[in-house]
Amino acid sequence: MTVKNYFPAGENASFDAGGGLTRKVAAFNDNLMCVEVHFETGTTAPLHHHPHEQITYVISGRFEFTVGERTYEVGPGDSLYKQPDIVHGATCLEAGTLLDLFTPHREDFL
Repeated sequence: MTVKNYFPAGENASFDAGGGLTRKVAAFNDNLMCVEVHFETGTTAPLHHHPHEQITYVISGRFEFTVGERTYEVGPGDSLYKQPDIVHGATCLEAGTLLDLFTPHREDFL
C-alpha cells in the first residue's frame, strides 16, 4: 500500500450502518485505522468480536459498554481498550460520537 499522509475531512463519506449508527473512516494505513462513529440515543452495537486491537475514545455522549465480562458507563474523555477477539458491544444512553482506533486496519470498513 502506498503511504498516504493527509486525509481531508471531506474526502470520505459517512456510512449509514443502520439503526442510528453512522461511521466515517478518518484515516488508515496497513497497520492502523481511525474511525469516527456517531450514535443516536438508544442505538445498540450488538456484542461482537474481531481479530483487531481497538481503542475507543468518547468524544461526546454517554454509553454503556460491555467488554468481556465487565460493563462500564462512559462519557466524554473516557477510553476503553479491547484486545483481539474479546466480546464487546455498546448501548448509547445519550447521543454522541466515538473515535475508534484499530490495528491492523479494518478491511471490512473500506
